[in-house]
Amino acid sequence: MLRALKDLFQAVAGPDETAPVGAHELQLAAAVLMVEVMRADPQLGPAERVAVVTALQRHFPLEPDELSRLLALAEETARTANDFYRFTSAINEGFAHPQKVQLVEYLWTIALADGHLDAHENHLIAKVAGLLHVTHGEYIAAKLHARQAAGPAG
Repeated sequence: MLRALKDLFQAVAGPDETAPVGAHELQLAAAVLMVEVMRADPQLGPAERVAVVTALQRHFPLEPDELSRLLALAEETARTANDFYRFTSAINEGFAHPQKVQLVEYLWTIALADGHLDAHENHLIAKVAGLLHVTHGEYIAAKLHARQAAGPAG
């Protein structure tokens, strides 16, 4: 009986804010932010989707079926999300600072994948970088590194 009440209270109260962030939560949080950058461009093309998949493959050791499920869940979550707090706070808790800077670089790579940087993409990445406590210098270095990796088109 007590166990049932405890389970009910936990279900109503939501997840424990002090619980450590799990690997799946971190993967989803990073994937949602990547999808948001992809969706920020009004002229969404296949190059940005490929860049999201590539970034997820580089950052997380996932099997192809796991990757496709993560991407589908991230797209659905991004469509229904009201803000970025849930995702950036999970990343702030679960990623070391260099991983956060790397994530910002991945966001730039996604934004530059089609050879055009949209103002919405630029604004979104700046906002996310600030929420992740990435310094302006690190933000700019990540942008330059992504642009250099993109080659002449980026």
